[in-house]
Amino acid sequence: MKRIAFLLVALVAVIGIVAPSSPASARDDGGAAPIFGIKIFPGYRDWRLISVAHEEGSLNDIRAILGNDVAIKAYRQDKLPFPDGTVIARVAWKDVPSEENNKVFGRAQSFVAGPAPDWYLQFMVKDS
Repeated sequence: MKRIAFLLVALVAVIGIVAPSSPASARDDGGAAPIFGIKIFPGYRDWRLISVAHEEGSLNDIRAILGNDVAIKAYRQDKLPFPDGTVIARVAWKDVPSEENNKVFGRAQSFVAGPAPDWYLQFMVKDS
């Protein structure tokens, strides 16, 4: 788990910002919805799951880290730096206590995905 966290932090540090589109990034801008000048990768919700996280404090959210085929292949081959075309998506939801589950457990310990916060979607792209 520490290795995945390190890899994600390293990827963010290397990439910095979402790069402009190119054939190497496997990005299809046709019909993609712009958000703050960045376009959403079509089909990202069908990508494979890399990791999940629960952030507390001021974020208080649940996150799913998804990767395109290039990212998944790089993870499986333990390949660093990530090759061009690697795209990792982070999808977040506010965590909400589950009163129904807590009744079963007999104490407050369960949470479920709630509404998406303003920062619910981020992409990290390796595109030299």
